Amino acid sequence: MTEKIDTREFQLLRDYIKEHCGIYLDESKAYLIENRLLTLMIENGCSNYTDFYHKAVNDPSFKLRDKIIDAMTTNETLWLRDSSPFKIFQYELLPAFLKQLISGNKRSVRIWSAACSTGQEPYSIAMIIQEFSRANPLFHPSKVEIIATDISPSVLFLAMAARYDALSISRGLPDELRNRYFEQSGKVWSLKDTIKNMVTFKRLNLQEDFTSLGHFDIVFCRNVLIYFSDDFKRDVLSRIALRLKPDGFLIVGASESVSNYSNIFSMLTYERALYYKVR
Repeated sequence: MTEKIDTREFQLLRDYIKEHCGIYLDESKAYLIENRLLTLMIENGCSNYTDFYHKAVNDPSFKLRDKIIDAMTTNETLWLRDSSPFKIFQYELLPAFLKQLISGNKRSVRIWSAACSTGQEPYSIAMIIQEFSRANPLFHPSKVEIIATDISPSVLFLAMAARYDALSISRGLPDELRNRYFEQSGKVWSLKDTIKNMVTFKRLNLQEDFTSLGHFDIVFCRNVLIYFSDDFKRDVLSRIALRLKPDGFLIVGASESVSNYSNIFSMLTYERALYYKVR
C-alpha cells in the first residue's frame, strides 16, 4: 500500500475536491490530503490514491464523495469566536433593528450563518438575541429567524443535537451564558430549547444555488472564504449580495477580505472590527 501521495495523485484529488466543494489546496497542502483521506482510502480497500480517486469518481451513490468532502472540511469552531463580530451584532445591528421594528419599517429579522459547523456560531447569535431581549423587552426573539447551513452532514448532526462535552462547552462560552442556557447531565451540556428552537439547520454546499433560502438582513460567512480560490470567492460574494435585503450586512472572518474580491459592499467599522453593507 502507498500511503505517500505523489504529484499526479495530489493534482487529481485537489481538482476533485475543488470541483465538489470549492476548497482549493495548493501544493504545500498535499499533507492535508494524506492526513485526512488515508483512513478513507484504507476503508475502501484502495492500495493508492489513484485507485481511491477513481473509486470516488465512479461511485454512483456519491457516498464516497460526501465522505471525502466531510474529511476535508475544517470544522474548527468555538463560542463567540473572535468576539468582535458578536459585539457588532449586539451593540450596533440589534439596536438598529429594534428601532426599525418599533417604527414598523421592519417586520422581522432574518439571519444566515453559513458554514455553521457544529452549531456554536448560530447558537451564539441566538443567545445574544435572548440577552438583548432581556435588556430590551420590546425586542422579542420570535421576530428573528436564524438559518444555519453547512456542507458536512456529520457536523450538522452534532449541531442539531446541541449536546456538547466539557471541552467544547468551555471554549469561549462565558459561565453566565452556560449556566443560563444549558443543562448539565454528567459530562454533557445540553442546550435548552429556548435557544435550540431558534435555529433551523440545512445542508448546503456554497457551490449550489441558495436562492431558496430567501433574503436576509445579516449573513455571517466567517472563516470559510479563506479556503476558496479567488474566482470562487468572487462568485460566492456576488451570490450572497443577491440574498441580502437592501442595506443588509455581511460579516466575514477577521483574516478574510471582501474589498479585494467584490465592489458590491461598502466597508464599515465598529471599534476596530470590520463589517460590510450591501450597496
